[in-house]
Order: sequence, then structure tokens, then C-alpha cells
Amino acid sequence: MKAALQNYQARMRRVLDHIDRHLDADLDLDTVSAVASFSKFHFHRQFTATFGLSVHRYVQLVRLKRASHQLAYSDAQSVTDIAMDAGYDAPDAFARAFRQRVGQSPSSFRKSPDWEPWLAAFGPLDNARSKLMKTTFTTDDVTIRDVSTTKVAIMEHRGSPETLRATIQRFIAWRKAAGLHPKTNPTFNVWHSERRPVPPAVYRIDLCVGTDQPIAANGEGIKPGEIPGGRCAVLRVVGYTDNLEPAALYLYRDWLPASGEEVRDFPIYCQRLSFFPEVPEHETVADVFLPLK
Repeated sequence: MKAALQNYQARMRRVLDHIDRHLDADLDLDTVSAVASFSKFHFHRQFTATFGLSVHRYVQLVRLKRASHQLAYSDAQSVTDIAMDAGYDAPDAFARAFRQRVGQSPSSFRKSPDWEPWLAAFGPLDNARSKLMKTTFTTDDVTIRDVSTTKVAIMEHRGSPETLRATIQRFIAWRKAAGLHPKTNPTFNVWHSERRPVPPAVYRIDLCVGTDQPIAANGEGIKPGEIPGGRCAVLRVVGYTDNLEPAALYLYRDWLPASGEEVRDFPIYCQRLSFFPEVPEHETVADVFLPLK
């Protein structure tokens, strides 16, 4: 019974992975049911029963989420190009679908995103993925590394996690203006609190970019700082790196007590090595660092 369930879940995970890897291809019912080796006459009901979303809505949400990131965080593509990437033949059809889902037109969202409705719009997608895309770690996934001190520019986020994306958007704009590209200047997040603290207002995270340049006076409150060098336990996460809490929990709850190591006085942090939508979500990579004595 358990083996049969695991096989079933593996086939469904294969479908989600196929969708992510072929987002620009034709993802009709025949195609995705064949990936799972399920009958197309029943697959749409099986998918909806498993994930709480129809195949069509799931694919639409994945494409619209990518489009929303392209709009908010990059000006390299026109709205028309983004519409085509999302599978729409005409910008007006894309605009209607985007407005219906997010509550803003694509051009309005690009200019000034309202992130609270965005979080509500894509919550069902995150819930669907979390049902079967749980990541498990083992001690073999953790390495101990001596890291060098890195001078950084810091933008502090203080307040509800729901407003974090607006801070990220400002941070990206500032580092672009400063010429600090992710390919040449590493990106770090330093966590000073839980991912979902109570109350939300006490949430604290530092957005950091590695740079030796002096930090000029600016209106964004950017200040200089450093990520201290020393021994760290490092856990690499590949895919869906928006939520790194499971990796942090594994390090604290499972790895640390069994390791005999002790932590030093600097918060747990991550280095983001690739970014969505520059790469598909399942290909994003982040290293989580737990500083050790």
C-alpha cells in the first residue's frame, strides 16, 4: 500500500517537474497525462484531487508567476514579449488574465506592484507544490566550509514578510544603478528572525550584495557591513528557493544536535547563486550557512 502511494506521488511529481521544464511548450492534457502514464480520461480529476487545482489553472498560474517576476524585477522584456512567453497570442488577452488574477494590469504592476493581492493570487500554487514537493536532507548534504569575510552593502527589511517583495524590488533597482550585477557581486540574505514571526511586524532580514566600493549617501538607507569569515555548515538547496525555512530547520533541529558543533554569534544566512526568472524556479540554487565556532 505504501509503495503504491509512493509510486503514485512520484508520477505526480514527474508531472510538476515536466511542467516547470517545458513551460514554453504545449502542455495539453494528452501531454501531461502521458508524462505520468495515467489515462487522459481520468488524469484531470486525479490532478485536481491531488493538488486542489486543475491542470489548466496550475499551468496558467506558473506562467503568470513567471510573468509577474519578469514585469517587477526586469525591464529587459516588453509586455508583449512577456505575454507571448506566458502563452498568450495577444497582449490584451494576457492583460485580462493578469488583471483577473493579480488585480492590476501588467503595465501598472510593472510600474508599482501591489504585492498583497499577488501573494493571495499565487498562494494556491505554493500550496499545490508543497503537497508533494517536500525537500528532505541528510547529513551527506551538509559540508563544513571555511569562508572568507565579505564586505557588503546592506538594505534592511523590517516589518511584515508581506512587504518584503517591495523591499527586494527597491534593492534590485539600487544595485542596478550602482552597477553591482549578481554575476560579479554575490547576493546574501541574513535572517534575524523566523520566516513567519508572531507578530509579523518583528520580521527582520538584511538584503546584502558583496562590494568593496564605498557606499555613497543614498535615499534607500543602504549601509556598509560585512559577512564575517569563519567555519560554517553549508547546505545547498536546489529548486524553489523562495522558502529556505525547511533547510534552516534541518540544520538546527537535525544536523546541529548530532554534529557536536556549536554555533557562533552571527545569524544563519544564505547566498543566492541563481535567480528566478533568469532560470526556471526548479533550477534556482541557494547555499544556507550556519556559522560555527
